[in-house]
Amino acid sequence: MIAHVRGQVAEKFASSVIIDVQGVGYEVSLTAIDFENLNLNDDVKLYTYHHIREQSEELFGFTSLAAKKLFELLITVQGIGPKAAMAILSLATPEEVRNAIANADAGYISKASGVGKKSAERVIVDLRDKVGLPTYYGRKSEPEQQTLQANDEALDALMALGFTLADATKALEGVDSELSVEDRIRLALKNR
Repeated sequence: MIAHVRGQVAEKFASSVIIDVQGVGYEVSLTAIDFENLNLNDDVKLYTYHHIREQSEELFGFTSLAAKKLFELLITVQGIGPKAAMAILSLATPEEVRNAIANADAGYISKASGVGKKSAERVIVDLRDKVGLPTYYGRKSEPEQQTLQANDEALDALMALGFTLADATKALEGVDSELSVEDRIRLALKNR
């Protein structure tokens, strides 16, 4: 299993990039948001999901571990394959998608290309309890309410320690996002 690749963006295609890792090129499919944020010759680390089928192998890449974990949850839903999961994650940041699932916003999820209303409702039913509590109600956050950042290093670190996405999100609730990553992790572990 290929867990991540670190290298330079050598080429960009419609929705994938080739990452040159010491002379070996890995083609990695990305969400629309990650694709737009990467430029040629950027040095990047992408967390990857290695999808193996009878006829092919594909790598799906994510700039954050939270996005990868949400992707892995999405593909457990019946009728949601890797392409549909990538379309769902292309709607917004991983935190906004997670929040839409937590708020049971099937209308928002069904906006993804290739995801109908019934599939969106199945995503809500299957994952609502697994993604944790919403960080804010609705899709737009209010200024006084804390939301987690899309590339939250503390969230990624907690998940690397074995926390589920829901548990890591819950542990970081109420922890000041202005603190250093180390302090946020320490406080989150104490809150557990």
